[in-house]
Amino acid sequence: MPETLSHLLDNLIQTELTHLRAFPDNRSAIRPAGETSWSPREELGHLIDSAINNHVRFVAASIQPEYRGPSYAQNEWVRAHGYQQMPWLSIVDSWAQHNALIAIAVRNIPEDKTQTVCFVGSGEPVSLQFLVEDYVLHAQHHIDHLLERPQVTPYPRP
Repeated sequence: MPETLSHLLDNLIQTELTHLRAFPDNRSAIRPAGETSWSPREELGHLIDSAINNHVRFVAASIQPEYRGPSYAQNEWVRAHGYQQMPWLSIVDSWAQHNALIAIAVRNIPEDKTQTVCFVGSGEPVSLQFLVEDYVLHAQHHIDHLLERPQVTPYPRP
C-alpha cells in the first residue's frame, strides 16, 4: 500500500509540473475575487504549507503508535510566507521538491503503519492511509482550480 500511495503523489508531481511551469507569471499574482481570495501564487503556496504540515504528520504517524497534532491556520501561513511577492517558478519548484521528498517518506511507511490512527486538530480520527490519499486529492483540487480547469476535482471527498 505505501508504494501505491507514493505512486499517487509521484504521478501528481509528474503530471502537473509541466502545467504549473507553463502558467504565466503575470497571471499568477492575480486574485480572481480581489483581496478576499488567493492568487495562484498563494494557492500553490498553500499547497507548500500543506506539504510541510502533512510531511510531519505522515512521518510521525509512521513511527509512533498514533498521531495527535494540530490543524493549521492556512490563511496565516500563506500570509506569513509572502507567496504573493515570490516569483511563480520559485513557488512551483518548491512545491515539486517538497512533494518529491514526501513521496519518498510515504514509500518508506511500513505496511502495518498505514492504519495508524491519526487525530488532526479537533477532527475525527482517520487512518494514515486516509491522510495520504486526502492530501493528494486536496492538492489535485487546488491545482485544478488555480490552472482554471473546466473540471475541478471535488474536495473534500463526497
